[in-house]
Amino acid sequence: MLVLLGFSLQMVPKHGQAVNDVVKVYGPGGPLGPIKELAEQFTKETGIKVEVTAGPENKWIDQAKQDADIIYGGSEYMLTQFMHDYPGIINEKSRTELYARSAGILVRKGNPKNIQSLEDLTKKGVKIVDVNGAGQLGLWEDLAGRKGLIPGISRNIDISVKSSAEAINLWKANSKLDAWITYESWHYRLADVTDLVQLPEEDKLYRGTPISITSKSDNKKKAKQFIAYLKTEESHQVFQKWGWK
Repeated sequence: MLVLLGFSLQMVPKHGQAVNDVVKVYGPGGPLGPIKELAEQFTKETGIKVEVTAGPENKWIDQAKQDADIIYGGSEYMLTQFMHDYPGIINEKSRTELYARSAGILVRKGNPKNIQSLEDLTKKGVKIVDVNGAGQLGLWEDLAGRKGLIPGISRNIDISVKSSAEAINLWKANSKLDAWITYESWHYRLADVTDLVQLPEEDKLYRGTPISITSKSDNKKKAKQFIAYLKTEESHQVFQKWGWK
């Protein structure tokens, strides 16, 4: 009976149910900083509450299937993969790109290994953590391949994980890891335990931040308002503060 009651509440359309008073947003942890900050600003300015849930997909997908109004990705391929894995959840026509972010190299505070470039990641004794997923799939290989550095960097990858959350836990627990090729934006979330080595513009790679309304959302009008808010120049400046272009 409890399951049926919970289901019926989710399906009641726009007649005062509390679930419809909140725009529910789900996505990976990478873009959480600016999206959460802007959700709070949007709520203050409009009175429309926006609730952002972020992290590894397996932590929120079951709930998102029930009540998500908006899904965002950490890269374009990431949201496309989501659409392949869960057909019908996303309204493809509503998909839009927010802002691009660049890859960089995170190192230990003080940069004890004096890592200044991709070439330095091939040096003997450098230990790299790799995220093979979460918007970073193939990121290091694309960067290294243009400079002939794939063998050297591959040799120094000490551990490979599937999510940024796993990489963060390892980074904090294992001080022997020296570098992480990831998005510059992660430095702004981990400023207490990382320094950022920015790549020259000619070496940088950028990936997008797509966002979309869900097909079954009862809050489509409010969801569109929030996405439009994210696309304003004021919101763009917030994203830039968090490491986006």
